[in-house]
Amino acid sequence: MNLSEYRSKELIAQFGVPIPQGRFAQTAAEAEARARELSAKKYVVKAQIAAGGRGLAGGIKFAATPSQVSDEAGRLIGTKLVTEQTGKDGETIAGVYVEEAVDIADQAYASFVLDPKTGAPTLLASAKGGVAFEELARMDEGAVQSLELSADTANLSKFLEKLGLSKVDALASLLKKAKTAFLENDLLLLEINPLALTKSGDWLAVDAKITLDGNALFRHPALEGLSDGETMTANERAAHENEINFVKLDGNIGVVVNGAGLGLATNDMIIDAGGRPANFMDIRTTATSFQIAKGVELLLEDPQVKAILLNVHGGGMTVCDTVAEGVAFAYSRSDRKLPLVARLAGQNEDWARKILKDRMLPVESHPSISQAIAAVVAKSSGRAV
Repeated sequence: MNLSEYRSKELIAQFGVPIPQGRFAQTAAEAEARARELSAKKYVVKAQIAAGGRGLAGGIKFAATPSQVSDEAGRLIGTKLVTEQTGKDGETIAGVYVEEAVDIADQAYASFVLDPKTGAPTLLASAKGGVAFEELARMDEGAVQSLELSADTANLSKFLEKLGLSKVDALASLLKKAKTAFLENDLLLLEINPLALTKSGDWLAVDAKITLDGNALFRHPALEGLSDGETMTANERAAHENEINFVKLDGNIGVVVNGAGLGLATNDMIIDAGGRPANFMDIRTTATSFQIAKGVELLLEDPQVKAILLNVHGGGMTVCDTVAEGVAFAYSRSDRKLPLVARLAGQNEDWARKILKDRMLPVESHPSISQAIAAVVAKSSGRAV
């Protein structure tokens, strides 16, 4: 779940990370009023969506006066912004962040992530930052360097010096505070871009993006409230309300899976087989068949999805027939009868296969996941199996 810029900045500022002064507004009149509250000579009006790439897509505007802030906010609020990260449908701009414009002498990039191999907190950094950073990183693999962060971060300043950055002690101090925010809130991502060195010699987090770990929110109830209403698309929210973790992707194979690890592995295998998953799905152990049906309906309603893969390991609190019942409910309520490929293993697998067959779903079952993936990739591309 991604936080918008102003929410991300609110969070890191609590840990001492310096940010430009700014205010959130939901109307043009409110944006003008917020601008008058700032002691600024120039202003930036930033569309607030839970995705990056706003600058290149026209979501960041400059204004010289509070009245111009009102004009720019009025042109942004209520419209849809389409960036590389939103998908073709874009996201509706519900509000703007009015911020003092910063005189930037230099820009860098920094983000904190968990290393997928070791699980260790890792800093990714580059001496180049700004709106064109992602394109730069794609073109130059050496543009971004990584540093596994130890408890004392004693090697941080040396790492920053090797990148060619200046005022490394002040920058290291900022990043240590950001690291504390990352660790203490169990974040999946904390990205600062641009990390700006002002002409007065101060490092500031001019933009920030945070990705929350939904599985860790029970330890951080305040963050759950912080994320309400802005971190999820309508489909993700509907899935969340029905005990399903769901993320929309850009492929054409709908994926129905119980378990986050199994879901990630399934998507990886689809890609390795030449297919493209349309989503990530993790059916929680508390989901009922009716709630599972809602998740499947999201796939049946997606015109991009051409076939659905059902990969279920029955055991514990989620058994195969519960998922099969949910799939059958969804198909019974939908006019789209997409090809369904099923791999069912574990508790009540035979009964689940019988449910799918007796309800006359367009299903074929395979004993192994590799066979099932080969079949669904073929069906999604229109090839005969």
